[in-house]
Amino acid sequence: MAAATDSIPFSVDGKTALVTGAGSGINYCFAKLLLSRGCNVVIADLGLRPEAQKLVDDYSSTDGGKPRAVFVKTDVVQWPDLDNMFAVADETFGGADIVCPGAGIFEPHWTNFWHPPGTPKSKDSAHPADGLGHYALFDINVTHPIRCTQLAISRWLNPPKDSKVGKASATNPKRIVHISSIAGQTPSFSTPLYIASKHAISGFIRSLAQLDTLGIRVNGVAPGIIKTPLWTDHPEKLQMFDSAQDDWVEPSEVAEAMLRCCEDDTVVGGWVMEVGKGQTRNVGWRNDPGPSGPGMSVGNSAAMVAETYKWLGEPGWGVVGK
Repeated sequence: MAAATDSIPFSVDGKTALVTGAGSGINYCFAKLLLSRGCNVVIADLGLRPEAQKLVDDYSSTDGGKPRAVFVKTDVVQWPDLDNMFAVADETFGGADIVCPGAGIFEPHWTNFWHPPGTPKSKDSAHPADGLGHYALFDINVTHPIRCTQLAISRWLNPPKDSKVGKASATNPKRIVHISSIAGQTPSFSTPLYIASKHAISGFIRSLAQLDTLGIRVNGVAPGIIKTPLWTDHPEKLQMFDSAQDDWVEPSEVAEAMLRCCEDDTVVGGWVMEVGKGQTRNVGWRNDPGPSGPGMSVGNSAAMVAETYKWLGEPGWGVVGK
């Protein structure tokens, strides 16, 4: 589907962005880049790492026309919290022109396919009080970005009376930027829930390509192996990385690709932009050759596979008592 007729160039300067998960990692780098380009940012996260707190402090002033950063404590699995962060954007800046539901997790032990609900390492309940089971990973990585997208589209098609961002159109375009992963193209025996979540997000992005006709562009990035807390704070994941042969992709490279999703007129709705070390490309949904090049693979993935087989060999794997 072609882009909206007579659409105008989009610049983040003077706009407002709402970014979940910007207390650290890729989303922090994106928030920092947006602020440097004159864009207000609402940072929605459970908390702020020191560098993110400093960013909010540096951009807290209302003087001199400088862009502002505002933090709103947000648990992205709680839908009232998602409603609230949009309300904060409305009240503080008159709405958001860019929405990035970027918060995500990389299959930690506490919500992990190989540690089923109700077993000692899992926080996912096998006997939830409401009668409905949930994997926290899917609530964070899939349900939260889908719900944020719905909320953004609803506001842009039916803006509140006091909205400064106005109704989305070809001449008043809006942007949604998701974070998928090269995991949306590849299998992984050791992290199947994460793999499933990123396949889901890549498919979701592509399915919304036709919103371009309404002035709403939905895109995403698919990073490779990124040096962020999703890796560096998890020794069980770091064991896959072989420093002798593997390359990290810097989160700033991903942030630049996210900015391209907002501003680059050659990018169209539905694109999933793969980001490796020093390289980007659109990932086709059909007959794509798959990720390759620096920053796209880990040389010691067998270590986690071996660990997974060890867990499966333990007596009573997955058995949950009543």
